[in-house]
Formats: sequence, structure tokens, C-alpha cells
Amino acid sequence: MGIIIQQHCDDINWQEVADLLAFYGLSSFDAITQEQVFKRSYAVVFLLENNHVVGVGRALSDGICQAAIYNIALAKHLHGQQYGRLIVDKLIEQVKDCNIILYTHPQTVEFYKNLGFDLMKTGMAIYQTDHRQQMKEMGFI
Repeated sequence: MGIIIQQHCDDINWQEVADLLAFYGLSSFDAITQEQVFKRSYAVVFLLENNHVVGVGRALSDGICQAAIYNIALAKHLHGQQYGRLIVDKLIEQVKDCNIILYTHPQTVEFYKNLGFDLMKTGMAIYQTDHRQQMKEMGFI
């Protein structure tokens, strides 16, 4: 069975979502919180293989002019097969008339540049106190 693309939150194994995001250090939220996060997002993409979550991504948006992409994660065995691009492309389709921003781990900047994203010179953030040091250590700030 191949990869199935799902663009809604029905019948998702939220523990698998939480585990995938935690594996890459993208989020430490539990399954219940991940369900809330994804259900409150404007657009979502899940890749399913044999009914298991193997890829995720989401976008926040006003649906008119601005959007932000978050939480792109893909199971290691699918790397290099264009599935990461597929997740991003499917999110972009859902916010196609918007300016889109994202922030990513310093190690994946080139991936997003290859998808057409430009580095911003004025990006800024306020992090929660408990996350600020971690973001420094990871090279985000």
C-alpha cells in the first residue's frame, strides 16, 4: 500500500503525531495537545502509510493574505523521496493567495530555500522563558 495524503484531522493517531514531532525536537506536547494544535490550525497535511502517520505539517492563516507553516516532519525512511516537498506543496495549495512565512531548524534552511522560500532579514520572536535557552542552544537565536 502506498502513501495516502489526508488534509483533515479525522481518524488520526495523535500519539503517532506527537512521537514524530518529538523525534525531531519540533514539539514536546503530548497527543491530546497535538490534537488541539492541529485541529485549531487553518490547514493540515498528514501522510499515512499502512494507516500510520509518517508525515505531518500544518499552517496558521487568516485565509486571505497571511499564513505561517509549522511542524513539518517526515519519517526517516521517507527522506529523499519528495514527500517533504509534497507536505509543503499541499499546505501552500491551501493558503495559495497568502504571503507565507515559516521558521525552521538551521539544518533545514537549504531544503526550504530549494522550495522557493527566501531568508528574511527582519524576522523576530518572543519565546516563552522555558524555551528561550533551548532555542539559543539549537541555533535559532
